[in-house]
Amino acid sequence: MAFEGLSSKLQETFKKLKGKGRLNEKDVKESMREVKLALLEADVNYKVVKDFINTVTARAVGQDVMESLTPGQHVVKIVHEELVSLMGSSETKINISPAPPTIIMLVGLQGAGKTTMAGKLALHLKKQGRKPLLVAGDIYRPAAIKQLQVLGAQIDVPVFSLGDKVSPVDIAKGALENAKKLSKDYVIIDTAGRLHIDEELMLELKNIKSEVKPNEIMLVVDAMTGQDAVNVAEHFNKDLDINGVTLTKYDGDTRGGAALSIRAVTGKPIKFVGIGEKLSDFEVFHPDRVASRILGMGDVLSLIEKAQGAIDEKEALEMQQKIMTQQFSLDDFLKQMQQMKKMGSIKDIINMIPGMDSKKMGDIDIDNKEMAHSEAIIRSMTAKERLKPEIINSSRKKRIANGSGTSIQDVNKLLQGFDQSKKLMKQLAGGMGKGMKKGKQFPFFK
Repeated sequence: MAFEGLSSKLQETFKKLKGKGRLNEKDVKESMREVKLALLEADVNYKVVKDFINTVTARAVGQDVMESLTPGQHVVKIVHEELVSLMGSSETKINISPAPPTIIMLVGLQGAGKTTMAGKLALHLKKQGRKPLLVAGDIYRPAAIKQLQVLGAQIDVPVFSLGDKVSPVDIAKGALENAKKLSKDYVIIDTAGRLHIDEELMLELKNIKSEVKPNEIMLVVDAMTGQDAVNVAEHFNKDLDINGVTLTKYDGDTRGGAALSIRAVTGKPIKFVGIGEKLSDFEVFHPDRVASRILGMGDVLSLIEKAQGAIDEKEALEMQQKIMTQQFSLDDFLKQMQQMKKMGSIKDIINMIPGMDSKKMGDIDIDNKEMAHSEAIIRSMTAKERLKPEIINSSRKKRIANGSGTSIQDVNKLLQGFDQSKKLMKQLAGGMGKGMKKGKQFPFFK
């Protein structure tokens, strides 16, 4: 999970502050020392950390905070605001051309994930009702053109290619003409990368930029490379004046140094993040939501968006009714697991709920193998057993285990998980509805 280590350390630090009735300057400086160490361990750029700590400290030792009845909460609020500011305050959208098509040029080193990101971006735009055209501009990497064509076929988006014998500049020019003929409103150019930054790579990219004048030059970098990602961003920005950054492997970046440093170092915003291997594993980068998740405040808006994309509203209403009236069956439980799997990691989902901590809930992630076992067990039950699992005794468990190719322990584990899920979901359905406007309840059950 992104920022896992940093989040844990910051929350532990601020827990100590919240326990104090009053703060003095020494308390604040000791806390800021811990925050500084946590940020450095998260591979955040040293100058960025230094400026961040100085700004927060100056605000935190102010009179309003020191005389507050809840000074610890004031300090957390200040850190949250400064984290948001550090990452760019609010989401930054793609620069749109006043006359279609909008040209997006993806650049970056080889292995950063540009080609896959081109497919993800195209799917993201298509879901918004746009008509993108993918352009195979990487003529050097073996099978790069084929890879883009396969991705295009998966999401039903056309791919423009002139093979690997034509210069990338001519391919880009040809793609632009083709997009106008086909009335496409977005052109996404997948350019070639190198294993390291060199003059030849930059010259080719400059030539493409000069010829087609892209509205958006999007740098794609691997979040897991930390400070290397920031250095790459600096170099590309210096030579190409990029418009924004997309981080790949964001879900695997437990430190978060790149996400917290890039804006401050380059002045250019992070616009998107890749959060998994599937083409749908792609999100807009929201600095305010990320800061809230780092500090354990949850991220309800992202949770709602995930749920809306994965869960049918009619089914969700029916599910809510069943949970609230104690009619939630094992068939519903299986359907719920399948829906939540579409939304991604269950631990990440739990962390989006304010006040919830996935670490306290044990190993709750469901992998594909476990899902298959659960489905086999439930399918081996009679209709009456699925509706009223309390009737499942020892002999029934043995029959179910034999029928599903699992063990009695597996059957017990599933039944325990079902009971826990009923309790948790009823609690969330009630709790998340409080304080929210009518029709804005917790998304699983709205």
